[in-house]
Amino acid sequence: MATTEDPRTAGSGSLRSWRERFDAAPARPGGELTSTISGLEVEPLYTPESVEVEYGRDLGYPGAYPFTRGVYPSMYRGRLWTMRQFAGFGTAEETNARFRYLLEHGQTGLSTAFDMPTLMGYDSDHPRSLGEVGREGVAVDSLADVETLFAGIPLGEVSTSMTINAPAAVLLAYYLVVGEGQGVPRERLRGTIQTDILKEYIAQKEYIFPPAPSLRLVTDMVEFCAREMPLWHPISISGYHIREAGSTAAQELAFTLADGFTYVEWALERGLQIDEFAPRLSFFFNAHLDFFEEIAKYRAARRIWARELRERYGARDERSLLLRFHTQTAGVSLTWQQPLVNVVRTAIEALAAVLGGTQSLHTNSYDEALALPTEDAARLALRTQQVIAHETGVVNTIDPLGGSYYLEHLTTRLEQEAYAIFRRLEEAGGMVAAIEQNIPQREIAEASFRYQSEVEAGERVVVGVNRYRADSEEPLEILTIDPALEHKQVERLQALRARRDGAAVEAALAALAEDAARPDRNLMPPIVDAARAYATLGEICDTLRRVWGTWRETPVF
Repeated sequence: MATTEDPRTAGSGSLRSWRERFDAAPARPGGELTSTISGLEVEPLYTPESVEVEYGRDLGYPGAYPFTRGVYPSMYRGRLWTMRQFAGFGTAEETNARFRYLLEHGQTGLSTAFDMPTLMGYDSDHPRSLGEVGREGVAVDSLADVETLFAGIPLGEVSTSMTINAPAAVLLAYYLVVGEGQGVPRERLRGTIQTDILKEYIAQKEYIFPPAPSLRLVTDMVEFCAREMPLWHPISISGYHIREAGSTAAQELAFTLADGFTYVEWALERGLQIDEFAPRLSFFFNAHLDFFEEIAKYRAARRIWARELRERYGARDERSLLLRFHTQTAGVSLTWQQPLVNVVRTAIEALAAVLGGTQSLHTNSYDEALALPTEDAARLALRTQQVIAHETGVVNTIDPLGGSYYLEHLTTRLEQEAYAIFRRLEEAGGMVAAIEQNIPQREIAEASFRYQSEVEAGERVVVGVNRYRADSEEPLEILTIDPALEHKQVERLQALRARRDGAAVEAALAALAEDAARPDRNLMPPIVDAARAYATLGEICDTLRRVWGTWRETPVF
């Protein structure tokens, strides 16, 4: 009778004998840490003895609960991810030209970056805007700018992402009205607007109003889109900026999902049904350099979201359980030293995002540690995605690393770390209370300090920075923003104010102020009315500032 050998003892010997030989082998020189970037300890080998995996419970099939292996049954065998490149600089004319350039080179969706005054709700001629207009993204002051931004781009055929938070409702209103002008009804507009104000308090700090009225405005957008714009994602719940602030992968995972649960709870309190809005929630994650840790993070996120939406919030529509996400490679991983090496970093990070099952991807350009990307750098970043999609073969099978002992261990470990953070947040009184107590801010600061200390001690190697430095470097041609563009934008804004119907603007802003003071009113309709009257972004935000006040954070030391 044939016998079946135990796979743990067959072949070259037992696990015990391997361990003895491993312990006797010399350690790798150099003193580098063997933990993940986030600090999770990594064993030299993972086996069936050290990793318990129950297929139906922990993995399942793609497109089936718990969605660990992907949100759709066919994943990239059916459709590739949306390839986006973040674009925006100068005035609307310059960014419109970049949009057209990227679409001509194979980009399949638009992703809009706004300048700092726009992000903070100031017009270009505000004193605080001086020197910042068009520097980090496109300057948008009014509906006229958004009309120019999307001139010649059929909004009924493209999907648009807009990275803006505190004034997100205003930009959504502008976009809606531009769609109307093109003959595209609001229910046919497709895209995503970031809107994730909680992560602003935690990490990016581009907030305007206190948390409570900010969350009211977010909930207004969720309600409005659920009923008026069914193809639009009203929030992209964003871990990206949490990671860029220095968090670990587990902190990015946990704080992002906790923000998402908070938005769900506010919408439920508003009276919405979970399956009425949850299918249109989306997520935005970072793709950092620790390859397996990042893939595990995405898989754990899908599993946690599906479980909590079904078991805690009672979702019955399977679409509510799907954690669909956009990914951007890690800007914080890029270096100004030897910038061409950033091409390698970005390619590895993008590959992790694809192997982790992203629905949309932006690849950073190699020159972004120095300036906004040049056209050549942006094209190469897009080509990186296209090479992964069409030349590597990684899209031919779904979740090809699923079942790896190491990957499954990391997926479960990150899930456990996330639930430990959830418990701390609940003990603090929930996410908003935790933010007011600076709990996530402090934990991220501590993680950032630990990582930087490891880099400075040489325990974490950053190529070109603390090892393998170059004696000299050739200067890189970078994109520069013409200072004259700021003057041009201010003149354009002042000309708009001179020709619009001032009485209509004043009436629209007065109606908005009245509704803002009444918590039972959804603010999207009066904001759309103000947008249609060509009220400026700063005027609309100032109206809300007068009613709600502004937010000032207690510093974390």
